[in-house]
Amino acid sequence: MTTRSIGELLATHPFFAGLGADDVALLAGCGRNVQFDAGEKIFREGEPADQFYVIRHGLVAIEIMSPTAGAVVLETLRDGDVLGWSWLFPPYRWTFDARALEATRATELDGACLRGKCEHDPRLGYDLMRRFAGIVLDRLQAARVRLLDLYGDGRGAG
Repeated sequence: MTTRSIGELLATHPFFAGLGADDVALLAGCGRNVQFDAGEKIFREGEPADQFYVIRHGLVAIEIMSPTAGAVVLETLRDGDVLGWSWLFPPYRWTFDARALEATRATELDGACLRGKCEHDPRLGYDLMRRFAGIVLDRLQAARVRLLDLYGDGRGAG
């Protein structure tokens, strides 16, 4: 098995496609590889959000706690998905919980490190913001569809 550097992992990931080698190297300098066991909380709502994750292998549930139903899964992320955008937006706190559904390997990128690099390089900051805005939009659209499926329009099918 060949071990790949964080820079190589990021350079081949679709989320980072089109970034120059220098930008990938800057991002990789803020990264480290992490593992989570099945059932392990990756982060909790309200805690400081100082990182995001590129899931390399595994399944992760994004959850919200309901007073009546307990943990409700909003979305399940898999290999290749990006987890977490709260590191990018003040007050830098998680707005959901994330839990590994199975053994999960990911690359963790330090949000405070990246915010500092983006302050010094606004072009990189804009590029990352644009990429994360796409993720936020996709997830909001998916949530909208789930809400329509859940609540419907009250008229039933057909």
